[in-house]
Amino acid sequence: MFRRPGGIEIKTDAQLARMREAGLVVADALRRCAEASVAGTTTRELDVVAARTLQEHGAQSSFLGYYGYPAVLCVSVNDEVVHGIPGDRVLGEGDLVSIDFGAIVDGWHGDAAISVAVGAVPEEIADLSRTTRDALWAGLSAARPGGRLTDVGAAVEETVRSADRGYGILRDYVGHGIGSRMHMEPAVANFGPPGRGPKLKPGMAIAVEPMVTLAGPDVFVHADEWTVSTVDRSYASHWEHTVAITEEGPWVLTAEDGGADFFARNGIPSPAAVAGN
Repeated sequence: MFRRPGGIEIKTDAQLARMREAGLVVADALRRCAEASVAGTTTRELDVVAARTLQEHGAQSSFLGYYGYPAVLCVSVNDEVVHGIPGDRVLGEGDLVSIDFGAIVDGWHGDAAISVAVGAVPEEIADLSRTTRDALWAGLSAARPGGRLTDVGAAVEETVRSADRGYGILRDYVGHGIGSRMHMEPAVANFGPPGRGPKLKPGMAIAVEPMVTLAGPDVFVHADEWTVSTVDRSYASHWEHTVAITEEGPWVLTAEDGGADFFARNGIPSPAAVAGN
């Protein structure tokens, strides 16, 4: 491992393999939390599910204790965008829940988030989540060697804008580099023109995480100094994956199949040629 100008960490193949192990722990925890996200469940109970998953895998939490954060999950409901602290809130039919989780294996991090609909949600909310997820995969697809960092954010923004629903894209909260620490250089915006910023090179790893709202993009932080909500109280969706840039293309470290299915269907070169890679 070494750092290129600009402070971007370049990982060896062995270090990316450790990040892949952490990514698979993240994938397992998010899958379990999604299954547990039913009406009547508290957000604290989801945190227990995630903590148990860490224990079973012998992994550590990226979140617990981070600047004093008190849980292993961030659980944000409806107008809450990110950094919601698990507690006594009971999930109800029609809620949209963002679940964000990070794990550490041998000092290497994985970080991802999903948005989960609790029961039946209005179609406009389902569309918001689908668009945000599609924007995530557009950004991941742009994480190719030889490209530029802002290609990722431009792909995210194009997908959101093409939905033509008047969605807001958060500007104050963005993705990030990841590896031996959870948050590293570079910042990965979800907007802006392509073709700018550092070149994407093999060994880099970034967390791409579009945060999209049903209306305005303005947000505020609650009194708990963590939870971020939309000012206009519109619903929000948050999706995230950790992706490594490799010689062969993007490798989604927090997807169970490494992104193989999506990339194969869309003709995108990727090392995730076999499910589970």
